[in-house]
Amino acid sequence: MSDQPLQYLSENREQLLEKLNNFLSIPSVSTDSVHKQDINEAANFLETYLNDIGFDNVAQQDTGGHPLIYAEYNQAGPEAPTVLFYGHYDVQPVDPIDQWASDPFKPEIRDGRLYARGASDDKGQVFMHLAVFEAYMKTEGKLPLNVKVCIEGEEEIGSENLYDVLHDKKQQFDADFAVISDSGMVAQNQPTILYGLKGFTGIEINVSGPDHDLHSGMYGGAVRNPIMALNHILTSMKNENEVVTVDGFYDGVEPLSEEERELIQNVQGEDYAEATGATETASEKGYSAKEHTMARPTFEINGMYGGYQGEGTKTIIPSDATAKITCRLVPGQDPERIQELLEKHIHNVTPSGVTVDVKKEKLSAKAYKVEPDHPLIKKAAESYTKAFGKDTVYVRMGGSIPVVEWIEAIYQMPIVLLGFGTPEDRLHSPNESFLLDSFDKGMETLVYYWSNVNGL
Repeated sequence: MSDQPLQYLSENREQLLEKLNNFLSIPSVSTDSVHKQDINEAANFLETYLNDIGFDNVAQQDTGGHPLIYAEYNQAGPEAPTVLFYGHYDVQPVDPIDQWASDPFKPEIRDGRLYARGASDDKGQVFMHLAVFEAYMKTEGKLPLNVKVCIEGEEEIGSENLYDVLHDKKQQFDADFAVISDSGMVAQNQPTILYGLKGFTGIEINVSGPDHDLHSGMYGGAVRNPIMALNHILTSMKNENEVVTVDGFYDGVEPLSEEERELIQNVQGEDYAEATGATETASEKGYSAKEHTMARPTFEINGMYGGYQGEGTKTIIPSDATAKITCRLVPGQDPERIQELLEKHIHNVTPSGVTVDVKKEKLSAKAYKVEPDHPLIKKAAESYTKAFGKDTVYVRMGGSIPVVEWIEAIYQMPIVLLGFGTPEDRLHSPNESFLLDSFDKGMETLVYYWSNVNGL
């Protein structure tokens, strides 16, 4: 491969960072209608940049919500593979603003990090791809493969319109494989192949008893307490060994092979107790904390409330109680089926004297996994290692990215997750940042990767 794109990136680093800063300065917060004009400005930035690079058919496509940016490059020829590159340009709200050390929309470099909302999630990583495409076009006059670009503006609000767009315009977005950079590495300067993501689903349990709060002295011992009933339901769903006791919950779950256990064991990730402040880890019996987090399903109570919440004591039997539950799923588990199993279990164990209503979470996703030895994955690992000068590790992540499951379901194409964030990036929190060393080495990785996948 030619070194010209790498030389271009090095020689034009300051100009590229300035352009990235302009992108980061746009407060494209998708959750708040106040920022509608800012969303449009960010979309315009991308449309202009893609046109300047030399892409064809660049357009802002209507989704029914925030615009999706689409572009094509088809000049690599019919023998070259076509990649679908996905990213998002919307960002999270900045609250609480008083915890930021600098203005979240005035990018600032401190101690080798670029601080701004969206620096890591996902504007910085999207920009890296565009900068690499620019480097190829400015030096070689062409890209080494065909490219379709899909950059949406609704990821932070659940990509609520993206599935329909991908489904209805299947031919437009179809490709040989997809690349997504909306993830990270397990540690700074530790190249990481993410070959699996967990699925996601959730429910809300509402337990109702009397039609109003009751005096506990007058009615205690005569009326079922909804909070106690809710606790009975919850404690019946997972035991002290962190094993979910809902019938059928583990049906279809793929066993964790010895090869995968070795891959997970080789990951030198964070110390969970130290990182969280917990006194010790608690994992499913027979599995390490890393194995459970990366590759086994989970059941978590995200919140519960009911009764008096103020200062002091109020002697009541509350009229109702609520709990919110989410499950991270692994290959072999269907989100809708899991919701049905949870609901059936809840109704079976609900004590007399109360009624229960189960509300199912609308946003769900299946797990995703690609074989670690897939040729596209192996090329990605080689590219990472060459750029970072360190062996690449392989992990499955406990988080979920719904678009990954949608692309797989609609197109049946392999998906390569090339992430360059680090655990210290503080995604969704005040003082979000992106390590400039990852910015530089990440773009180097992409140059190697695009040059190397053409022959597959």
